[in-house]
Amino acid sequence: MFRLTALFLLWPLALAADMLTPEQIAPGIWAIEGPATQRDPENLGNNATFGLIDTPAGAVLVDPGGSWNGAEALHGVVRGLTDSPVAYVINTGGQDHRWLGNGYWQAQGASVITSAAAHADHLDRGSLQMTALHTLIGPDGLAGTEPTSPDIIFADRYELTLGDTRIEILHVGPAHTPGDSLVWLPDSATVFTGDVVYVGRVLGVMSFSDSAHWLDAFAQIEALEPAHLVPGHGPATDLATAQKDTRDYLANLRDQMRSHIDDGGDILGAVDVDQSAFAYLDQFDALARRNAQTVYEQMEWE
Repeated sequence: MFRLTALFLLWPLALAADMLTPEQIAPGIWAIEGPATQRDPENLGNNATFGLIDTPAGAVLVDPGGSWNGAEALHGVVRGLTDSPVAYVINTGGQDHRWLGNGYWQAQGASVITSAAAHADHLDRGSLQMTALHTLIGPDGLAGTEPTSPDIIFADRYELTLGDTRIEILHVGPAHTPGDSLVWLPDSATVFTGDVVYVGRVLGVMSFSDSAHWLDAFAQIEALEPAHLVPGHGPATDLATAQKDTRDYLANLRDQMRSHIDDGGDILGAVDVDQSAFAYLDQFDALARRNAQTVYEQMEWE
């Protein structure tokens, strides 16, 4: 009976781990892509792309997972890639899958690194995120999850060197969230972008997003001239694809909205601005009109 109970308890974690797809980007560097779906009891809040950097002095995880159980499922994937313990976890932003798994990793002995802007966002929205996750992944999926404070908080930039691996964390937000940061590995020219970049699906412009500064944040990625780019959502890619799916989508939406506003258009008509060039992106029908309304509200007073 004990064995059957244990297997029953482990089954959701195994299922969630199976929904995470690792891809090696360079020696010791992986993207771990989660499903492109809403948070649910099967993915345990891990509907995003994460990263792993393995070094002789320990591993570094880029984003912890969206819940305690989501983090534990992610750990199952990490164990299949490296024997190194996770020494550090980097939070790249303010969304739940960028920080609500922190407690699990801290319990394993990892130190969590977060920008001050992201930490403030966590404090501001954490209760709402927990309430939403209770509905989306269920009380069993959320079990054990508690908002926790980071171990290291930085303002604009933080550098971490493990052995001969240098990691730079650059706060470039506000973009999708106020605390969005890039994780840059100069030796391999690899950037983990967090939610500054979406690939293969429409990005989400939320009430807490900054659509104007988001383009400035993207320009900082371009200035790095990365050879490898790991987005916050979608598979590892190149800069040209990120430009097409994220920068160009957002620039077009703002350009269309500026014309709409200058022509006297109102918020009701804002949802009809032309975004058809990006209809190939997943979730276009669900998000495009909502994005347009949010961008109108932001640009009306610019």
